[in-house]
Amino acid sequence: MRILLVANSSFKLINFRRTLIQQLQEEGHELIATAPRDEYTPDFARMGVKYVELPMDATGTSLVAEAKLLLKIFSITRSKKPDAVLGYTIKPNIYGALSARILGVPFVPNITGMGSVFDREDLLARLIKWLYRTAFRRCPRVFLQNPEDLSFFVKSGLISRQQAYLLPGSGVDLKNFHVSSLPGSGHNRTFVLVARMLREKGIYEFVEVARALSSSFPDARFVLLGPSGSGKSGALSEADMKKLTSDGIVEYRGAVKDVRPVVAEADCVVLPSFYREGTPRALLEAAAMGRPIITTTIPGCKDVVDDGRNGFLCKPKSAQSLETAMRQFLLMSEEAVDEMGKASRQLAEQKFDEQIVIDNYTSVLRDAAIKTSSNERRSEPLKLKSSQSEINQ
Repeated sequence: MRILLVANSSFKLINFRRTLIQQLQEEGHELIATAPRDEYTPDFARMGVKYVELPMDATGTSLVAEAKLLLKIFSITRSKKPDAVLGYTIKPNIYGALSARILGVPFVPNITGMGSVFDREDLLARLIKWLYRTAFRRCPRVFLQNPEDLSFFVKSGLISRQQAYLLPGSGVDLKNFHVSSLPGSGHNRTFVLVARMLREKGIYEFVEVARALSSSFPDARFVLLGPSGSGKSGALSEADMKKLTSDGIVEYRGAVKDVRPVVAEADCVVLPSFYREGTPRALLEAAAMGRPIITTTIPGCKDVVDDGRNGFLCKPKSAQSLETAMRQFLLMSEEAVDEMGKASRQLAEQKFDEQIVIDNYTSVLRDAAIKTSSNERRSEPLKLKSSQSEINQ
C-alpha cells in the first residue's frame, strides 16, 4: 500500500512515529509524509520516506489561511493517490479526513489530545465539533489516547462507538528507552519537567514549588527541559524562561533532540499539567526508563501513575498539592524510591509498549487493503467498518 502520513510537525512524526514507520516499511508499504518543515525533516530522506512540505500555522484561526491549508492537503492527497491516510493532531486530522472522504480514501485519525478548545462553549468550539463530526463520519477507526477523550467523542456524537478505539497513548519504544539506576540519594535528588514551555504544562507551579522547597532541601535540583516560544497561546518565550530561572534555583536546559541523557539524571519526572493531554509521551518515556512520576489528575496524565506505587498524583493548578507530592518524594527512603522506579518500568511494559499501538495500525491497514481489493473487484464505493469485538469496552 501507499500510505500518506499527515501531521503538524516533522518532529512529531520522526520522534513519536519512527518505529511505526519502520514497521510499515518492513511490511513493504510505501510511506509519504507531509508536514511543516523543521530541523527533523531531513530524517525522512534518511529513513527512505518521501516528503512533501506542508506549510501550516498550527495555532492560527484565519479563515483564509485555513481554507488554503485544506486545499493544500486535498491537493497533496489527490496527487499522491494513497491507499490510506494516517493523521495526527487537530488540523491534519480534520482537513485530512475531509480530503480523504471526498477522494474515497480510508483515513485513520489519532486524537493526540483535546487541548483547551473543548473547555469552552463558544462559537469556535461548536465549529470544531461540527468539523470533527463531518470529517470523521466515514473513518473506519478513530484512535484515542485516554478513556475520557473516547467517552467525550462518543457522547458528543463526534464519532460512533463502533469507530472508537483506545490506544495506550503513542506508546513507548521499550528497547530504546532503557532502565538506568536512579542517581540521587537522601535529599540530593533531581526533579525534571519535560514539556513544551506552556503555562498549561504547569511551568509556573513547578518553579514556585522549587523555590519553596529549596530552603529546606538545598541539595535538591530542579530542571526544565523543552522548547520555548512555540507560538501557541500560553507559550513562554526565551525571555520568560530567563526571568523564571534568574535566581538559579531552577535550571532551564531548552530543547534537545534526545531526552534520554537528561531523564537519566532525574530521580523523578514531574508534569503538573492542566492541559488536556492525550497521554503525554514524556511520562511514557520516564516510566520506560524506570523513573518515579509526579503528575496531575488530568485525563491522560493520571493514566501513567498508580498513585503511591510508581509516583504521586496532585491537583491541577495547585502549587500546594504539587509541593506536598514533591516534598513527600524527597522524604522517601532510597529503597522506596527504587521500588517506585521499578513499578514505573513494569507499568510501561504491561500497558504502554509501543508494539500495542503498531499492531493496531497494521490491523486497520490490513482491513483497509482487504476492503479495497474486494470493492475493486465488485466496482463498488469503498466502505469500511470495524467489528464491535475490536472496540474497547
